[in-house]
Amino acid sequence: MPTTLTTETCIGTLTPEETWQAEQARYAAQTAGDLAALEKIIGDDLVYIHSSSNVDTKASFIESQRDGTVKYRNMKPLDIKVRTYGAIGIVSGRLDVDVTVRGQDTVLQLLFHSVWAKRTTGAQFVSWQATRLPAK
Repeated sequence: MPTTLTTETCIGTLTPEETWQAEQARYAAQTAGDLAALEKIIGDDLVYIHSSSNVDTKASFIESQRDGTVKYRNMKPLDIKVRTYGAIGIVSGRLDVDVTVRGQDTVLQLLFHSVWAKRTTGAQFVSWQATRLPAK
């Protein structure tokens, strides 16, 4: 039996185009350090599972950028597939991320799923799961 069961509210229909536009807006906000934009597009119920297996909430994800622990420099999506199911959109693919974590610059090559939900405020980012690709 799961330890947490919730029902979240979604409205309307999310198109693949809206989903991809929202995902790209998130990349832009993260690389620009636009925390106000992230506050708006990230759902309060975010579950963000990093390729390192660390898990963030909305608050901890934004705080890590606010306090300088994490700085996203560039995010390059590759081999992207966008699917929608009513009010839910899923982006899957590969993402190359130039990031600084605790002062250490690194380039991550990831496979990921990103989940978006259509809510009264528009598309909201609600879940992320990434796996690091092996170094070549």
